[in-house]
Amino acid sequence: MAEITTDHKANELKEPEKIELEKKQHMVFLRNTKSIIGLSIFTFFILVAIFGPLLAPFDPNKTSALANAAPSTQHWLGTTNVGQDIFSQIIIGTRGVMVVSLSTGLIATVLAAVIGVSAGFLSGWGDEILSMLTNIFLVIPGLTLIIIIMGTMTNAGLAAITLVISFTGWAWGARVLRSQTMSLRTRDFVEAARASGESRLRIIIFEILPNLTAILASTFIGTVTAAIMSLVTLSYIGIIPPSDWSWGTVLYYAQNNGAFTSGQWWWYAPAGLCVAFLGMSLALINFGIDEFVNPRLRNTGMNAKILKRRGVRPRVGFTPIANSNRDNQGHLIKKKEAH
Repeated sequence: MAEITTDHKANELKEPEKIELEKKQHMVFLRNTKSIIGLSIFTFFILVAIFGPLLAPFDPNKTSALANAAPSTQHWLGTTNVGQDIFSQIIIGTRGVMVVSLSTGLIATVLAAVIGVSAGFLSGWGDEILSMLTNIFLVIPGLTLIIIIMGTMTNAGLAAITLVISFTGWAWGARVLRSQTMSLRTRDFVEAARASGESRLRIIIFEILPNLTAILASTFIGTVTAAIMSLVTLSYIGIIPPSDWSWGTVLYYAQNNGAFTSGQWWWYAPAGLCVAFLGMSLALINFGIDEFVNPRLRNTGMNAKILKRRGVRPRVGFTPIANSNRDNQGHLIKKKEAH
């Protein structure tokens, strides 16, 4: 989870200097290797989700006589036991995964922001009630609750799945946002806004939320990652109707038709790799956000790059002692006095 480091000097800068400082900070994030790799992979999956129907060479539901075929020039990732093209299933399934995960991340982050920031800024009964609601959702096993809810719904589509995952995945973000808001509400700039007669809503929107941007971004990324894993898991165990294509649906059919035991790696490996690469991209973006908002991590990375360019190899694991007065066996070395 990203930490916020408040720079008091930034509040004293004039408006043009603030804009210039923000531009430099954004460039630091965009020049971060982890951020670049993560954003590139994530953008690739978004493009595949958008243009999936144009990229898929076959209808994912269309069967053929070429069953259980290995990858070839005609079927890049082989076929299923009924001759369906696996590459087309992966491409079409990408849209379902991205739509559900991004929608879930957006809804859950908004819920976490509203409940967490309100609980942190308010006091008394308002804070107690919202904190109790958050704690209730924290102790409830999320995936178990999702399975129970989805089991009571017949023919639940991706929209219903998105809402269910969203309303069960906001509590962790709300808890973090509440604690950070409690530390921000006593800062000088918030007290100055209160003294000037600003309303609570305006203080939250224009004073509190801008200082929670990094945590909101990290909460969104964490929720998207959890939504991907929940969707794939629910599809894999058959809770979600197989007609809604996703990577978990591909794994579901592969498991039910013995692809894991018969060595048909082309049926399950591509879907598993897609889940792994998408999760890795989100983790790299989150690491980039951590280094962007934490000066200690940012400076450590910059110093390492400078040392690498200079050909200096840092020594890890111990701190060498300069001008030691002991030999290799640890005995003191007597210095000869000059006569």
